[in-house]
Amino acid sequence: MQSLFITATGTNVGKTYTTLKLIKALASKGLKVGVYKPIETGVTTNAPDATMLLKSCQEVNNNFKELNPLDITAYTFPLPSAPFCADRKNTIKIEKIIEKYHNLSKLCDILLVEGAGGLLVPITKNYTMIDLIKELKIKTLLVTPSSLGCINNTMLSIEALKKRNINFDWCVNLYEDKADFNKVTKPYYDAIFPKWWSIQNGVEDFIIKILL
Repeated sequence: MQSLFITATGTNVGKTYTTLKLIKALASKGLKVGVYKPIETGVTTNAPDATMLLKSCQEVNNNFKELNPLDITAYTFPLPSAPFCADRKNTIKIEKIIEKYHNLSKLCDILLVEGAGGLLVPITKNYTMIDLIKELKIKTLLVTPSSLGCINNTMLSIEALKKRNINFDWCVNLYEDKADFNKVTKPYYDAIFPKWWSIQNGVEDFIIKILL
């Protein structure tokens, strides 16, 4: 069983959008794809991200047919904030998150794990999202935005992943400031990362690479 952690430089960058594209792309290769959203905040009556992910997963993997959105999450909270802040009663147990990861892994050929926020978002007082990635020893895909200022956030996230020796790739979600992206951001990426890719046009090549 393989697994892939989808993270981003921050919130509302496109983790769920990317994960949904990966589900379809991996399934097209004949794989049974599974999904896991360890923590989702901003949940009132339902978990919107987990619901979308599960619906897409159920279309390609019968092992997830009988599950509901809460079955593919470990924790949900009403407050739309970092998990540590949303968890006002300090209920989060890292062991539970990891246990559910292993249980869902048994239902698929590859498990896509979607994080919450960015890499240094606190899950507990002394444990961040990147700590979870490191503990799971999981390959990671970093999703970055195309908006003005994204170079700094991208480089900081890449530096954090490299510092912890995490196996990762990264891509751009071309959805914000697209008209200006070619002038204000692309020249730097072309110079420093000539093989950079976007989620809009590079998924197939990425899939081939992670399946090798």
